[in-house]
Amino acid sequence: MSNILMVVTAADSVTLADGTVHPTGYWAEELVVAHRDLARAGHTIIIATPGGDVPTVDPGSLTVEIVGDQAKVDDFRSYLDSIAANLAHPLPLDAVAVSDYDAIVMPGGHGPMVDLAFDANLGRILTEADRDGVWIAPFCHGPAGLLSAVDQDGSLVFAGRRLTVFSDEEELTGGLGKNTPWLVATTLRERGALVENGAPWSEHVVRDGNLISGQNPQSSDAVAKAIVDVLA
Repeated sequence: MSNILMVVTAADSVTLADGTVHPTGYWAEELVVAHRDLARAGHTIIIATPGGDVPTVDPGSLTVEIVGDQAKVDDFRSYLDSIAANLAHPLPLDAVAVSDYDAIVMPGGHGPMVDLAFDANLGRILTEADRDGVWIAPFCHGPAGLLSAVDQDGSLVFAGRRLTVFSDEEELTGGLGKNTPWLVATTLRERGALVENGAPWSEHVVRDGNLISGQNPQSSDAVAKAIVDVLA
């Protein structure tokens, strides 16, 4: 079985375009589904965050109003409780040795827009991982973390690569709306990534070499399955 690094945001708030502060963190469904599916397949998952800070779950991702089903909310809470010890002691990103891992998985939530997109340690990890052919699997807002990987001349390491990410339409209609500080899909396109989005809120996964990306929370299971398949 394989060792998988799960890179999780440590941000607990995001400053919106109008200057107000909005609570955020990782999205419960995305972390839970990916972690559970990978663990069930027998893989070892190590959680890492910037600075080794304890990650915060986005409060909205555990509300019936957003999730739509109390049973799902209860399930997400129960699973997070079951891995609470792991979440409480994440590995700092600056301590990560890429050679120890077969895959890097990055769930979303709006938190990655705050920290992972600009984290130099994550940039080093992703650059080394891509060079060495390690599987890289960000989904929803997780692909914001890809922006941290730049060459010496400032070019995006993943420029010219096909990927998907939470779409601008999804952000504007069901995310932070017009108050979002920046649009991840647009920014990745501007930096040279080839962003391919499916229909809003539908399962959509794109694979380009060792890069496997998912569009939204609905794609969490498909991304995890793709990682399980390639590691089999």
